[in-house]
Amino acid sequence: MTAMVPVAAKKDFVRWFLKRYKLKRRECVWILNYLLSHEQLLQNVHFTDEVHYCPRAMVISTINSESIPFRFYKGNLMTADAEKSFHDLRLHPDEKMYIQLNFPNSNTCPHYASVREENPFLPAELQVSARDRKIAEKLLEESVASMSLDLLMKRVDEALDANDRERFLVLSAMLNDMKITKD
Repeated sequence: MTAMVPVAAKKDFVRWFLKRYKLKRRECVWILNYLLSHEQLLQNVHFTDEVHYCPRAMVISTINSESIPFRFYKGNLMTADAEKSFHDLRLHPDEKMYIQLNFPNSNTCPHYASVREENPFLPAELQVSARDRKIAEKLLEESVASMSLDLLMKRVDEALDANDRERFLVLSAMLNDMKITKD
């Protein structure tokens, strides 16, 4: 289980989010502002990429997202009525709430990454294992290195074609350094 995200970090993120994005449903703005003003509630809120399988969850989307505008899940119930979720928040402040925010580039957003947590209810077969994550990272590193090497070789060729001796020597040295580090 990941470490608890401090309430202050969640507040900072929600403020940042509300300043930058317009939501598909105005009630979602009310819900997020309500969370900002109630630390006990925010203590029990967990932002995650995927709320499926969570016992109590919300999906909130920005206008430039192709996702559903809003969903509230509690047990086996699901509704698009934001007011019902707001009342549930008020009536059950001690229950955990998982929120999935759908907005452009959420997977690369450092602000979101600072508050995002793993979904503890996601079945193991749907989670990315540490081994798979390492394999993916290694593949990505190798791909970037290969692309960099190809680009540098192309620039060396261009320097040769242009008879630019100085540029050729600099690029060749960089190419040799890259090949030494690779081996």
